[in-house]
Order: sequence, then C-alpha cells, then structure tokens
Amino acid sequence: MKDVAKLFGSLVFNETVMKEKLPTATYKAYKQAVLTGEPLDLPFANIIANAMKDWAIDKGATHFTHWFQPMTGITAEKHESFITPTEDGGVIMDFSGKELIKGEPDASSFPSGGLRATFEARGYTAWDPTSFAFLKDSTLCIPTAFVSYTGEILDKKTPLLRSNHEIDVACRRTLKLFGKHTDKVVPTVGPEQEYFLIDKEQADQRRDISFTGRTLIGAMPPKGQEMDDHYFGIIKPRVKAFMEELDDTLWKLGVFAKTEHNEVAPSQHELAPIYTVTNVASDHNQLTMEFMKKIALKHGLVCLLHEKPFDGINGSGKHNNISFQTMEGENLLEPGDTPEKNYQFLFILAAIIKAVDEYQDMLRLVVATPGNDHRLGANEAPPAIISMFLGTELEKVLDAIVANKPYVPTDAKIMALSGNFIPHFLQDNTDRNRTSPMAFTGNKFEFRAVGSAQSIAGPNIVLNTSIADVLDGFVDEVEKAKDKKAAIKKIIRDTVIAHKRIIFNGDGYTDAWVKEAKKRGLLNLKSTPEVLPYWLKKKNVDLFTKHGIYTETEIRSRVIIHFEEYNKTINIEGKTMVEMLKKDLLPSASAYEADLTKVLANKKVAGISTTGTFEAEMVKNISALSTELYKKTDLLGKAIVKTNKITDLEKKAISFHDNVIAAMADCRKVADELEPLLDEQYLNYPTYGKLLFSVK
Repeated sequence: MKDVAKLFGSLVFNETVMKEKLPTATYKAYKQAVLTGEPLDLPFANIIANAMKDWAIDKGATHFTHWFQPMTGITAEKHESFITPTEDGGVIMDFSGKELIKGEPDASSFPSGGLRATFEARGYTAWDPTSFAFLKDSTLCIPTAFVSYTGEILDKKTPLLRSNHEIDVACRRTLKLFGKHTDKVVPTVGPEQEYFLIDKEQADQRRDISFTGRTLIGAMPPKGQEMDDHYFGIIKPRVKAFMEELDDTLWKLGVFAKTEHNEVAPSQHELAPIYTVTNVASDHNQLTMEFMKKIALKHGLVCLLHEKPFDGINGSGKHNNISFQTMEGENLLEPGDTPEKNYQFLFILAAIIKAVDEYQDMLRLVVATPGNDHRLGANEAPPAIISMFLGTELEKVLDAIVANKPYVPTDAKIMALSGNFIPHFLQDNTDRNRTSPMAFTGNKFEFRAVGSAQSIAGPNIVLNTSIADVLDGFVDEVEKAKDKKAAIKKIIRDTVIAHKRIIFNGDGYTDAWVKEAKKRGLLNLKSTPEVLPYWLKKKNVDLFTKHGIYTETEIRSRVIIHFEEYNKTINIEGKTMVEMLKKDLLPSASAYEADLTKVLANKKVAGISTTGTFEAEMVKNISALSTELYKKTDLLGKAIVKTNKITDLEKKAISFHDNVIAAMADCRKVADELEPLLDEQYLNYPTYGKLLFSVK
C-alpha cells in the first residue's frame, strides 16, 4: 500500500525540505522575503541555490531550468546543466544565487504584441520564491516571471503576482476597519479541470484532432449523452489506470489533486484540486494539463483539453473557485451562521458585486478564446452574459438591507430520508446554479466561464484587481466618515441598490434571461472579435495602470496577441477542414459511390430493375451531397484566402468569424449529413461513435 503522505511533495523543494537543508537565518530571510515581497539578499540566494542543487542532484537531476509562462498559454523552459569546468579539464556541479534569481531566455520568439522586434532578443526570467521549485524529468524547475530587456511584461505570472499584492493590501485595509490585523491576505483558487480521453490510435487517424485538438466534422452516433449514464458512472479500467498514475505524479509535485469522476459527456472526465494560493494554483494547473497529456499517451490515450472537441455533446470548462484567506486561516468569504450581522462579509460581498458589474466586460474578455466561443452560451456552460448567483438566503439578506427591514432567517431544514436507517443532516440554505458565470457556493465564488485549455492567470488577474479597486474605494470612503459603522452599512446598501442588475438566481439558459439581461443593460458579447476591443475602454486601461498591473503599452500588446491567436487558430482550423474534406471525406464518398455504381451496372446486365433500389437512391444522395460539399469546400478555401489578405488584425478577426467560421459551418452541415451514408469501411478516419465509446 502506497504511503501518500510520504509520496506527496517528494519532488518539491518545499518548506519542509528548506527547514532541513537551510541554515535558520537563511530560512527566516526567505520567509520574510515571501511575506513582504522584498528582494532576497544575494548571499542568502547563494545558500538556497546550493541547497537546491544538492537536493536535486541527490534525486537524480542533472539540469535546471527557469520554468515560465509566456503569452502562449502554456509553459516554457530552457534546460542548463549544473556542470562547471575545472582547470584540470573536469567538471564540478555548481549552481549560484545569480543563476537562481535570473535567467536570460530569448524574448523575441514568444508572443509580444509588438513589444519585441525579431532582432531584440534579450529577455529575463526572475525567480518567484512564493512558488516552490520542483523536479520534472530529472530537471530542477524554478518557477519564474518573464519580462523583456526593457522591463515589459511578457508572461502571465508577473501580472498575477502584482494582482495578488493588490488584493492583499485592499483586504488588510478592510480588516483594519473591523478592528482586525493580519500580516497577509492571500487569494486562493481551486480550479476544477475537465478533459476528454480518447484512444490514441484512433485520434492519430484524424487530421482535425492532430492539427487543432478538436473534431471539425463528425455526425453524432445513435447514442450521445442523453441517457446521463456516464456522469459519475463507474470509471473504466483504462481510465482508472490513467487517473491513478496522474494522481501519483501530481502528488509528488505537490499538486493537491483531490476529486476525480466521469463528466456528463461520454469520454469526458474531471479532476478537482484542493484550493491553494492563486499563483501556486496557476502553476499547478499548468502542470496538471501538461501531465494529463503526457500520461495519457503512456496509456495509449490522447487527452483533449479543447473547450469543444465534439459537436453535439458538452464541452469542457475549468471552474475557478476563489476566496481570500488571512495568515491565520480566516476565509473572508465565509458568511457565518448569521450573515445578516456579519458586516465584514457583507462589505466584501458588496465590493465583489460592484466589481463584477462594473467589469463584466473584462470578465467576459478574459475567457474569450476561439475554443471557448463554441462553449459559452451553448446550454452546457454559463451564458456569454456575465451575472452573479448568490442563492435565495443571501438575496433575502440583501433585500432586507435595501428595504431597511429586519431580516428573518429561514429555519434550517432537517433532511430525513429513511426513518432512522440513513443519518439525518441539515439541508444547505440555498441550491447551486450551474448556469451562472459567477456563483456563490457557500464560502467561495465559482467563476464558471473559464475555458478548459486556458491558464487561470488571466481570470484571476481581473478578479483580484477589480475587487481590490472597489475595496480600496470603499475603505477610502469609510475612513473619511465620522460614523464608520453607519458609513459601512450605507456603502453596502447603496452598492446593492446600484448594482442589483448583475444578480440573477434563475436559469441562464433561457431566452427569457437574454431578453431580461438586455433590459438590465448587461452585455451579451458572443465572440472573441466582439469582446477584445473592450480591453482598451478607458475604465479598463485606468484600472490596470492605476494598480500597476500593466502599462497601457502592455495592455495594447495583449490585444494584439489575442487577435493574432484568434486569427491563427481559425486559419489553421479552416485549412485543416478543407484538407480533411478534400482528402478524406470526399474521396471516401466517391469510392463508395463508384462501388455502388458497379452494383447497379451489374444489376442492369442481369436484367434486374434498379429503379428506387437502395443502390440507386444512395448513389443519387451521395452524388448530390458530394457535389454540394465540394462547392462549399471551395467557397471555404476562397474565404480563407480572402481573409488572409486583410492586414488589420481586428478586421481580419471579424472576417474569420463572419466569413470563415460561417463557411466552415456550412461545410460541416453537409459533411455531417454525408458521412452517415457511407459504409464505414470506406472512411479513413474513425467516427464519433468509435472515438467516444471505444475506451474501455
């Protein structure tokens, strides 16, 4: 039997290891640097680097790397060995504090949105001491930030760390109003990760999966997810073996992998970790996605993290569960038994309500990707309209505050299911709402709109910064007031009145909500090209520049990067579809049609009537659909060529959305009608039925 406690973190240079390996003074200096954000003196860094190196070498490491998160959305690493030459022609294993603190990767070969030209190659990686170093494939990985030679941010970690600082300061100021002191408040996240597992041998036979990570054509099999028999169902042996190895690997890396189960769609699954500090959770989620893909291959599987790998069944998201914790362990989003009297909680809740309402455009923007566009608003994920679910009990509390009336709590209901055989338990004071983009779930908020392939850094940067900004404004107002208690109550009430439009506890999938949201003045931004320009709204630029998260130049660079990513993604998908239709589906249809025609010819020779026969009707239908599909494929190719001639990034993105994606949809409609007519022996790629139900 494995000793999970001993296994956990065994490949991490964590605090337990540091206490053992470092002198007391060095360890205290490290802890102080993490707490205050002050730089660590080089002599201490040298001691830590040497201990890190010795520990890594003892575990078989030969190289180290600064592990960073550029704007590609995945991680990057440049490996360097520990060897240093000696005068006698040999080597020693060495690693200095300077090498720990700073690295120099090429900064011109990553997305920069114009911040770096091709000839401007120098960039820097800088150690993030708040996220532990770890071992991966015999390499010591040091989590780092990534900036250009001139200091512009080129990664996702740096602004996330800055936003962590802003929410820390704002929350500590808030606590001071209520007579409390803490040295630090950290934002925490537990990102639930959805994914698909399909057979590798079959996946390799499909151009679309190989090039785009999703299927571009494919008719639904007779059975999809309509029976709801996969959700929480028995985990199949092959999948269970994958999950067990994934757990072991993540536990060794200090990732708090906790819950795993089958999701709603066939071949879809979920892994949920225990929450941890936001930047560490972001690092852990990147590792989780990386090892999902690696370990799947070892089991003859392919892990698909695309938000919509299959049409007609649910896609995958990443539920971003946030809260704010003090050093002493207090959760600032815990309402307690009497939330109507918990003004500290209500004060912070009011700030979140205002932040979500005022920055609904940014919350929609940071989940806008080509993949997530297919999922949001598709009655399987939150709508593209940002709203908040608070639950009936909290809404009643806020209604009482607005009405200036006493709140009358609802008595807790005892759930007695079967006499005395099943233990009785208390019913929660509110239901959950899976259609809400921002749902309160008892002591945290669940931002449900994040795409499964996304880094969680972007969404948490916006949440941290916007909430911190509102809290700062609230605290400024209270500090000026003579009667602080009255000022706190007034702010809560006024905020709820002003921003109640963002609170919606109903069904977000209905057309009625779309109409209601429009009446309330809420945004309904359905596509990436539609939402990206909102980055440059004055209020948004002011928010991030005021808090030192980004400069205006860095904001503009990110708009360029996201437009470029969108355009390249749709271009690749469009060209892949053209190739797949011309080289796979249409030739398959032609071959089947040719064989059917031979049967018809033989029947005629034998004097058998072919009028209305299976072969005759199939030839007619296949021929008509093939001709129509060929013409639509040609139109798609022309739309891609025409769109690629557009030089303006925003106009090009709009054309990709309005023309190329529309042409792809036209092609798919015909292709998915043609495919089921063909005998599967003629298809040179596996169908949905095989992809979704073959893993046992």
